[in-house]
Amino acid sequence: MMLRQPAGDGAEDEAADMAAGEPDAAEARPWGLALVLLAGMGALFFSSYGLANWLASQRAEVPFFYFEWERHIPFVPWSIVPYWSIDLLYGLSFFIWRTRADLLVHAKRLLAAQLISVACFIAFPLRFAFDRPQADGVPGHLFTLLGGFDKPFNQAPSLHISLLVILWVAYAMHARGAWRWLLHGWFALIGVSVLTTYQHHVIDVPTGWLVGWFCVFQFPFGMGQGNAEPATRMRTRQLAGRYAMGALAAGAVALALLPASALATLLLGWLALSLACVSAIYRQGVPAMFQKRHDGTMPTAARWVLAPYLLGALANSRWWTRRQPGASQIVPGLWVGRFPGGAELRRLGADAVLDLTAELPRLADAAWYRCVPVLDLTVPAPAQLDEAVAVLEAWHRDGRKVLVCCALGYSRSALVAAAWLAGHAGARDAGQALALLRKGRPAVVLGPDSVAALSQFIRRRQAATQSSGGAGHVRSDA
Repeated sequence: MMLRQPAGDGAEDEAADMAAGEPDAAEARPWGLALVLLAGMGALFFSSYGLANWLASQRAEVPFFYFEWERHIPFVPWSIVPYWSIDLLYGLSFFIWRTRADLLVHAKRLLAAQLISVACFIAFPLRFAFDRPQADGVPGHLFTLLGGFDKPFNQAPSLHISLLVILWVAYAMHARGAWRWLLHGWFALIGVSVLTTYQHHVIDVPTGWLVGWFCVFQFPFGMGQGNAEPATRMRTRQLAGRYAMGALAAGAVALALLPASALATLLLGWLALSLACVSAIYRQGVPAMFQKRHDGTMPTAARWVLAPYLLGALANSRWWTRRQPGASQIVPGLWVGRFPGGAELRRLGADAVLDLTAELPRLADAAWYRCVPVLDLTVPAPAQLDEAVAVLEAWHRDGRKVLVCCALGYSRSALVAAAWLAGHAGARDAGQALALLRKGRPAVVLGPDSVAALSQFIRRRQAATQSSGGAGHVRSDA
């Protein structure tokens, strides 16, 4: 279900983000803090997990859920070895970090997974329904040891799978070459082992997988979130309320459909989580919380957690522009249009993309790609507008063929193009700049706030030109 983008796996995404905040080489590894956190997290793990098990055991009846075809999943005794190995990997994971900040991010992810899972175990306990066959030898001893503290409760979401996601990302960030492939293979075995040891039913796996990626998404490495512009805060909070209502509606329908279809419940629950995250982003009013990078890519965690929303946003982009040109030429070498796929970009012949969306991961390859993320249905802040126009000016001077895009190509991208046209064509005010823009793309929709932002931009440029004797360009590192 994921939207394609030219990026590596989740660990490479994480490593790229963490590199932005690379510490001084003289900083010592936080061994002491790692020991303290391991002790605290270990105590919390066993106490909270045991509490949820005990509470479930006090119930007269604990329900279960499985698909009938799961009875054909074989019991594989030796798979208890990779199953158990996650405990060792969990403990060692506290000691692989070079900095205190990275260690704390990792600990927050593990803590969030623990709290979310245990809360679900207490609120909605489930039990494993099949009888486990006897195992001999070393596997038999490991199963006996496991049964000493692990009861057939604590099923969905599988905490084992949630921790697998978090640990997989952590270790893969530090593995290279053949070790990396060995790591991937071993973690895949751990994932399969939750089923072949008869510890979990299938429904526990995707729910645990989603919880794990949610925790990675909520606590990214090396990413400051910034602050919302005061002028846009009221608008973004209104939009946050709409997304929150959508999340509540999807969650209510998911619960209502639970007796009829587990798959529908899972998908609608995923949608509810996705919309809740988007609501939180709009509540803060900070585009960086989508975690989209300057090259247009998004981390794997963001694409997993937000997948229903991302697919909906892309479908919405195509639906509203289905009877209009995907992109329109404004002047030779400059187009304004919707968020492009690779085929659309090739048809235009553009070699550079200036992307104003915060909410869609890059779909098309281009020789030059720059994202200045702006929340949908909002007006770019002055700094964002300056940055985008500066990139466009630099590319135009270099002879690039540029597509300026947003979701539909009607608002955010149109404002940037109009601001650039004001300087390029010598427009004296917003009305002239918009008239020039609408000659090429009549369907643009710029409300009063956008027009006001354009007027403010033109006044600032005119003042800068006068004060500098005619050189009113904003510098860019594009």
